[in-house]
Amino acid sequence: MASQEAGKLEWRISVDNGTTERLVPRAGLSKRIFLWLKDLVMKVIVERMAEFMMKAWRIGADDPAKVVHCLKVGLALSLVSIFYYMRPLYDGVGGNAMWAIMTVVVVFESNVGATFCKCVNRVVATILAGSLGIAVHWVATQSGKAEVFVIGCSVFLFAFAATYSRFVPSFKARFDYGAMIFILTFSLVSVGGYRVDKLVELAQQRVSTIAIGTSICIIITVFFCPIWAGSQLHRLIERNLEKLADSLDGCVAEYFKENEVSTNRNEDEDTSMKLQGFKCVLNSKGTEEAMANLARWEPAHGSFNFRHPWKLYVKIGAAMRRCAYCLENLSICVSYETETPDQVKKHFGEACMKLSSASSKILRELMEMMKNTRKSSKMDFLVFDMNSAVQELQETLKTVPIETKKKPEEVPSEEENKVDNEERNTLMSLHEVLPVATLVSLLIENAARIQTAVEAVDELANLADFEQDSKKKTGDNNTKQPPRSS
Repeated sequence: MASQEAGKLEWRISVDNGTTERLVPRAGLSKRIFLWLKDLVMKVIVERMAEFMMKAWRIGADDPAKVVHCLKVGLALSLVSIFYYMRPLYDGVGGNAMWAIMTVVVVFESNVGATFCKCVNRVVATILAGSLGIAVHWVATQSGKAEVFVIGCSVFLFAFAATYSRFVPSFKARFDYGAMIFILTFSLVSVGGYRVDKLVELAQQRVSTIAIGTSICIIITVFFCPIWAGSQLHRLIERNLEKLADSLDGCVAEYFKENEVSTNRNEDEDTSMKLQGFKCVLNSKGTEEAMANLARWEPAHGSFNFRHPWKLYVKIGAAMRRCAYCLENLSICVSYETETPDQVKKHFGEACMKLSSASSKILRELMEMMKNTRKSSKMDFLVFDMNSAVQELQETLKTVPIETKKKPEEVPSEEENKVDNEERNTLMSLHEVLPVATLVSLLIENAARIQTAVEAVDELANLADFEQDSKKKTGDNNTKQPPRSS
């Protein structure tokens, strides 16, 4: 039946209990397809946007320095834009305020060292290229009909020289950006001067706008939440030393542990991460070299003087990587499929664990030296303990246990088979001991490489004037321990 309500026609049907229900017409096929596509699109967009926002939030939460850098870039651009919005300032730079904005965009970096490097490179390269461009323009105007030839030859020669300098490693590490700016500015000034009358005035305005942009970048990056490349490099060395110590202890402990099924999954994951810590050291070479180059541009800050020996951080990093190569081979020993007899492990276990502990203590002491910028008062004792552990392990290696329990089933003649039995026993023992002997040799080699790292950190402590440790040396006064070998 149909009912009329407020000018609207409504259809109802009778049901078994005597009541009526509203009859809703079914949507057409096109409308259903439209609604399905609408739900699908909204679901995809909402999920993708939510996923993107979560990733963006995690990036900022994991490294707040990135958020700080973004805020500083926005502040720098807001300040430099004033020269474009205000007519007196805009006229003061001859209508070239846009060059100041471009300078901020291209030179502002995440840390102080990188910003200083780009600012100095840009200013010096602009002044030098502008001066040479004006000089070439003057020479070209004095040459009469050969003006175009002089300009073309000068652009070719200077562009060739500047581009070739970018292939020199020592020059490229510090002045690559400056060489690129030199080529750009010299080409614009020398070639553009052919059609511009007031070339000197234009060059002065360009230099002034670039100076304004670089000044704003330097002021903001130094005085507003500064991020120092030198401090980042220092902390990187600290973390790598700690990771080496954890990896060393973890590898040796994993090798000599009893075969037990662990029920703690989180503990296993944590142990596995510590075992693989040496990989971070192996992969940090490029980062260390880049940070060391940038740190040399930074002014004195914190406990780092103006002429802080940043090059030694690269040397320390190289020494740590040599230790990390040993630990990489140690991790391979841990994953050997050949099972080592328990008696062989027991024979070497105590001496290997002692050397591992002594070596990791030195690495952690080096980490404390870097962290506190203080010289260690107990490093001589730790190195002496490590050398003693090396000698003890070498003595243990000379007394390898040989399995002699296995005998042949048939012994027709004792005299004829005596030599064969001895050779069979010896070969079996060497096969069983070989994995442990490899681990022992790696531990001894790693101890020697750790001494190289100690010498590198000591050199840094002397040149950087680390403070003397206020703690007194502990030990038996009656026992004379030899100093570290240099």
